[in-house]
Amino acid sequence: MNPMIQNIIHLRKEGHLDEAIQLALQVSQSPTDPVAHYQCAWCHDAAGLEKEAVPFYEKAIELGLSVEDDLQGALLGLGSTYRTLGQYEQAADTLEKGMQQFPCDRSFPIFLSMAYYNLGKHHEAMNLLLKNLAETSSDPTILAYQKAILFYADDLNKTW
Repeated sequence: MNPMIQNIIHLRKEGHLDEAIQLALQVSQSPTDPVAHYQCAWCHDAAGLEKEAVPFYEKAIELGLSVEDDLQGALLGLGSTYRTLGQYEQAADTLEKGMQQFPCDRSFPIFLSMAYYNLGKHHEAMNLLLKNLAETSSDPTILAYQKAILFYADDLNKTW
């Protein structure tokens, strides 16, 4: 990995976000390096500069950020950032794409449920949350009702 990218990651992890952003902005001047753009996005996002992070996320993905270079993190970061900016349709589209590409990553449906909530898709949001809760919880009181939770998740409006 590029030593400058390693330094950006180190600075971000240590909480030196201003320094990390300055270095990331320099590195992202390379128009063909998706990792540099992703790191720049991540630094901006971590600093609460979501609006500034979006073009860097988008560019990293457009340039072909690979799975090895954390495409997963970029899709989740971009989808979540779109949601916090009120761009709910773009958030849902991005997070749905992430769910398709990374079906084992449970963070995508959780963040997608938030976007669905914002879009007024409450049934879809609850469905995702309940299924993920039932399928991942180790809490014995949840596990005792896992089958029922999974059954009800598909149709919360159904009555008998």
